[in-house]
Amino acid sequence: MLNLLKVIGQRIALGLMTLFVVSLIIASIVELLPGDITQAILGQSATPETVAAFRAELGIDRPAHIRYLEWLKGMATGDMGKSLANKREISDLVGARLSNTLFLGGFAAAIAVPLSLILGLLAALYRNTIFDRGVNLFTLTSISFPEFFVAYILILLLAVKAGWFPGISNVSTDLNLSEKLFRTLLPAMTLTLVVVAHMMRMTRAAIINLLASDYIEMARLKGVRPIRVILYHALPNAWGPIVNVIALNLAYLVVGVVIVEVVFVYPGLGQLLVDSVSKRDVPVVQACSMIFAGVYILLNLVADIVSVVTNPRLLHPR
Repeated sequence: MLNLLKVIGQRIALGLMTLFVVSLIIASIVELLPGDITQAILGQSATPETVAAFRAELGIDRPAHIRYLEWLKGMATGDMGKSLANKREISDLVGARLSNTLFLGGFAAAIAVPLSLILGLLAALYRNTIFDRGVNLFTLTSISFPEFFVAYILILLLAVKAGWFPGISNVSTDLNLSEKLFRTLLPAMTLTLVVVAHMMRMTRAAIINLLASDYIEMARLKGVRPIRVILYHALPNAWGPIVNVIALNLAYLVVGVVIVEVVFVYPGLGQLLVDSVSKRDVPVVQACSMIFAGVYILLNLVADIVSVVTNPRLLHPR
């Protein structure tokens, strides 16, 4: 137990250190963004004196390292600051958008995880058959295309041609759950097609690897049905790598929604990030980037801890 707590503490410390390094990278890249929000707001006809006064009012005339330290202190205390574009609290801007992004990611995960597990188990059960080859071909094809291509294909087929779903996912807090799920189904399907291949293939590989074990062979010799061998003997011992890859793909679902949200005009955190970049709203860009980075690091940390818990041998590396 002490070894496990020690490993978890080390992973958390490593995650915090990674987040600090990411904050430095985010601040450095944001400083390199072209354009100036003061010019965007005041226009090209503004005099240098007006621009300088407005920069001082916004607080962006100070050295970059001073602004970074103040921003880092604010993020550590939960104060994200105010938007330069509209003077609103960034926490207010991010709150609803983040919940929408998490809703989309959770909806996609609710489809992708059971689907990938079922397909992986069936592919392992009927390996080297037409079903196995067909599932592998379909999933590898879907993962080979970028998200925006898959999204536009789904819009063309299911929204424009068939007219079954809306091409724009304009959700709001006024909608009930069923209507919100209906409008979010196309972007959730896009994310599902992108991530299901990883989880399905890992499930299939983990099950097939265990099917060569002695205790599996003994169960077969006793006359246990193949589906029962997989569900009750192989699957419980294959949860380690499967849960690990599921956690990694859940991290991707949350942080990989930027392109999907832009394509479907979905009011999530990714759409806010893209809009803020176009407006040169630096504090909002930094806040959104840090939230994405924090969620990704947290889910990777969970995957790492789950791997250690499911495989105690990792507590004593040689």
